Amino acid sequence: MKKLAIFDLDGTLLNTIADLAAATNHALSHFNYPTHETEEYKYFVGNGINKLFERALPEPERTDKNILNIRSQFIPYYNIHNADLSRPYPGITGVLETLQKRGIKLAVASNKYQEATHKLIRQFFPEINFIEIFGQREGIPAKPDPSVIFEIMQHAGAGKEEVAYIGDSCVDMQTGINAGVTTIGVSWGFRPRTELESYHPQHIADRPEELLEYIK
Repeated sequence: MKKLAIFDLDGTLLNTIADLAAATNHALSHFNYPTHETEEYKYFVGNGINKLFERALPEPERTDKNILNIRSQFIPYYNIHNADLSRPYPGITGVLETLQKRGIKLAVASNKYQEATHKLIRQFFPEINFIEIFGQREGIPAKPDPSVIFEIMQHAGAGKEEVAYIGDSCVDMQTGINAGVTTIGVSWGFRPRTELESYHPQHIADRPEELLEYIK
């Protein structure tokens, strides 16, 4: 019996790729670096924004200083424009509402920085009472380190066998494995189904409604 469902954000609950691409391209253009097509960003995201900037920069330019320069332009732009095109995946809101009605505790564990994670969840899922909304925070290792999962589990009073972790990428699959919890991949996100399959999660959902079968 599951007591707690922890969700990734980007590519799992929300399709955020267009806004992430626009903000990164804005920052790259400011420093006269080449930009990228939106589809390319599906392979740049997942490990936090500094890693996103490193991947987006030309290889010889991937220095700490240049990553911080891109960050300085990205954050103010993204804080204003992070919901321009981002939307919940069709059906996901209803799934969250059903899980909530069933008494399952819900939480978010994202590698997106904390301010944007909290804002987007509150904006798009105002009716959902997440027990925790965690993005990347100072002093807490990013996923796939399982620290954030353990922190949420402790708050929920849930053991490993009572927890499902849901995400769309190899980072998420490895996070679930590292935490020792039931891991569910979702194929509607940013990465191909084959990437999820290679990590052998307990389940892969092709539609949000399938999550209701796997989280019981």
